[in-house]
Amino acid sequence: MEDMRTFSKKVLAVVAKIPRGKTLSYKQVAVRAVSPKAYRAVGNILNKNSVLKVPCHRVIKSDGTPGGYARGSKKKIQILKHEKAI
Repeated sequence: MEDMRTFSKKVLAVVAKIPRGKTLSYKQVAVRAVSPKAYRAVGNILNKNSVLKVPCHRVIKSDGTPGGYARGSKKKIQILKHEKAI
Protein backbone atom coordinates (compact mmCIF):
# COMPACT_ATOMS: atom_id res chain seq x y z
CA MET A 1 0.00 0.00 0.00
CA GLU A 2 1.31 3.40 -0.87
CA ASP A 3 2.08 6.12 1.64
CA MET A 4 -0.98 8.28 2.39
CA ARG A 5 1.02 11.47 1.78
CA THR A 6 1.96 10.22 -1.67
CA PHE A 7 -1.67 9.39 -2.44
CA SER A 8 -2.78 12.80 -1.12
CA LYS A 9 -0.33 14.51 -3.46
CA LYS A 10 -1.64 12.48 -6.40
CA VAL A 11 -5.24 13.37 -5.53
CA LEU A 12 -4.47 17.08 -5.20
CA ALA A 13 -2.55 17.00 -8.50
CA VAL A 14 -5.53 15.40 -10.29
CA VAL A 15 -8.01 17.87 -8.81
CA ALA A 16 -5.75 20.84 -9.60
CA LYS A 17 -6.07 19.95 -13.30
CA ILE A 18 -9.90 19.99 -13.40
CA PRO A 19 -10.73 22.93 -15.66
CA ARG A 20 -13.25 25.62 -14.80
CA GLY A 21 -16.73 24.53 -15.84
CA LYS A 22 -15.92 20.81 -15.51
CA THR A 23 -16.26 18.31 -12.69
CA LEU A 24 -15.00 14.85 -11.80
CA SER A 25 -16.53 12.38 -9.38
CA TYR A 26 -14.68 11.25 -6.28
CA LYS A 27 -14.37 7.85 -7.95
CA GLN A 28 -12.94 9.35 -11.16
CA VAL A 29 -10.34 11.20 -9.09
CA ALA A 30 -9.45 7.97 -7.27
CA VAL A 31 -9.04 6.14 -10.59
CA ARG A 32 -6.82 8.90 -12.00
CA ALA A 33 -4.77 8.84 -8.78
CA VAL A 34 -4.30 5.09 -9.44
CA SER A 35 -6.32 3.84 -6.47
CA PRO A 36 -9.81 3.13 -7.89
CA LYS A 37 -11.33 1.89 -4.63
CA ALA A 38 -10.10 4.84 -2.57
CA TYR A 39 -12.88 7.28 -3.47
CA ARG A 40 -13.85 7.78 0.18
CA ALA A 41 -10.24 8.64 0.98
CA VAL A 42 -10.40 11.21 -1.83
CA GLY A 43 -13.29 12.92 -0.04
CA ASN A 44 -11.37 12.97 3.24
CA ILE A 45 -8.27 14.39 1.58
CA LEU A 46 -10.23 17.15 -0.13
CA ASN A 47 -12.11 17.99 3.06
CA LYS A 48 -8.77 18.70 4.77
CA ASN A 49 -7.23 20.57 1.85
CA SER A 50 -6.25 24.19 2.48
CA VAL A 51 -4.44 24.86 -0.82
CA LEU A 52 -6.57 27.44 -2.62
CA LYS A 53 -5.16 26.51 -6.04
CA VAL A 54 -6.84 23.10 -5.75
CA PRO A 55 -10.51 23.47 -6.80
CA CYS A 56 -12.03 20.88 -4.46
CA HIS A 57 -15.51 22.17 -5.27
CA ARG A 58 -15.19 20.60 -8.74
CA VAL A 59 -15.34 17.08 -7.31
CA ILE A 60 -18.85 15.70 -7.02
CA LYS A 61 -20.57 12.42 -6.24
CA SER A 62 -20.96 9.78 -8.96
CA ASP A 63 -24.73 10.35 -9.04
CA GLY A 64 -24.17 13.98 -10.03
CA THR A 65 -25.09 15.50 -6.67
CA PRO A 66 -22.62 17.95 -5.14
CA GLY A 67 -21.51 15.99 -2.10
CA GLY A 68 -19.72 17.63 0.79
CA TYR A 69 -17.59 20.72 0.87
CA ALA A 70 -15.58 22.22 3.72
CA ARG A 71 -17.26 25.62 3.18
CA GLY A 72 -20.75 24.07 3.00
CA SER A 73 -22.80 22.42 0.27
CA LYS A 74 -24.69 25.62 -0.54
CA LYS A 75 -21.40 27.41 -1.23
CA LYS A 76 -20.23 24.51 -3.40
CA ILE A 77 -23.41 24.66 -5.50
CA GLN A 78 -23.11 28.45 -5.78
CA ILE A 79 -19.52 28.20 -7.07
CA LEU A 80 -20.33 25.38 -9.51
CA LYS A 81 -23.28 27.36 -10.92
CA HIS A 82 -21.08 30.44 -11.26
CA GLU A 83 -18.52 28.36 -13.20
CA LYS A 84 -21.35 26.85 -15.30
CA ALA A 85 -20.34 23.35 -14.18
CA ILE A 86 -23.91 22.48 -13.16
